[in-house]
Amino acid sequence: MARTGLCDSRTLLDRKTEEARVPLRAWANACAVRERGVLGVLGEGDEQKQQHKADNTEHRWVQQLPVFAEDGIIMDFVQQSGSVAPAVEHYEEEAVLNHLHGLQLAPTLSDLVPVLVRREIEVAMSKLGLLFDRSYTWDIFSDMMRSQQHFALSNSELPKPFTESTRAILVDWLIQVHDAFNFSEETLYLAVHLLNRVLRQIKISISSLQLLGVVCLFLAAKKEECLLPEVSELCYLMANTYSKKQLLRMERRVLCALKFDLSHTPPIHFLLLSAYIARCGEKVICMARYLLELSLLEAKCVCFFPVQLAAAALRLARHFIQEPHTPESEAAWCIASTIYLGSEATLFTIMHIMATAAAKAHKQETRATFVKFSTKETLYASLHPALKSAPCLLSLQT
Repeated sequence: MARTGLCDSRTLLDRKTEEARVPLRAWANACAVRERGVLGVLGEGDEQKQQHKADNTEHRWVQQLPVFAEDGIIMDFVQQSGSVAPAVEHYEEEAVLNHLHGLQLAPTLSDLVPVLVRREIEVAMSKLGLLFDRSYTWDIFSDMMRSQQHFALSNSELPKPFTESTRAILVDWLIQVHDAFNFSEETLYLAVHLLNRVLRQIKISISSLQLLGVVCLFLAAKKEECLLPEVSELCYLMANTYSKKQLLRMERRVLCALKFDLSHTPPIHFLLLSAYIARCGEKVICMARYLLELSLLEAKCVCFFPVQLAAAALRLARHFIQEPHTPESEAAWCIASTIYLGSEATLFTIMHIMATAAAKAHKQETRATFVKFSTKETLYASLHPALKSAPCLLSLQT
């Protein structure tokens, strides 16, 4: 820590909350659907205004009353003449096809994702709480696959004077702070993603690197969490090296650099989605989560897509945890493998990086992830004997 100027806050991070905070997604899905009436919400004067607007012939488009009136959802738009506009799904599917064609994948959507795969994805996303209405399953999944290239980094080079070691120390410290606040996994992956983007867009000194990391974690928490820490508490974790004014000023600077776009599909979503479809056991999932979090410390992994990182972690975990294979499990794995984008060479490269990181994790200075996954709750994933044999890991058979 002294080498990089980061204050050592390990003693401050020993406190844990007794009750785990419920992620916003789970909390929202648990809430009952409120009845939203479509009619009866306008006053008499408002009704006259609405009637006057309806009689105005200059408006070419009007909103059609929702099909599901009890949900209050606008399902489609129609022309004023009454003829129905072309189906939105047709244009959405065509847009996805055009995007996937650029990735040199299957020429048609039906070839890429058969009916069986689409059904498995729908069930998995519903079980994992990634959607509220199953009718939007394919739209959400298409956006997850499409948005990966939006902020993809072309290379893993860091701007001077930062090094891979400096970045790893900062990410390791952020993992400790994230664990102390009991944030969700999505918050951690979003924070590191924002950090990777900001480091390449704004000039920042080594002395302000820790402040930048905390701001990225704070912004990620604003997007993913229900409860947020106080700004003064974040300053306290940095030993009050920075003031509240400095933190808020850095937050404004980061948001302007990112153009207030904090969207990101974390690899943990693809990991859990593939693991559910592949019918993987709990040990395999814990091992894959451990390998995936280790990739956050590796600067070489920032230029890969989230779905590629998830696929590599899951395949590597299956290599370590030798679960009994059955025809049903092999068929499920084949279905889950269709989600992957990229070549086998790319997959093997990522597995190589993760395997090397796992082999030396127990003796590294950045050991936050290793310690986190050495507990009973994580099934002692980081202590698995297969992880300590570097020659075996570096000669993987994919």
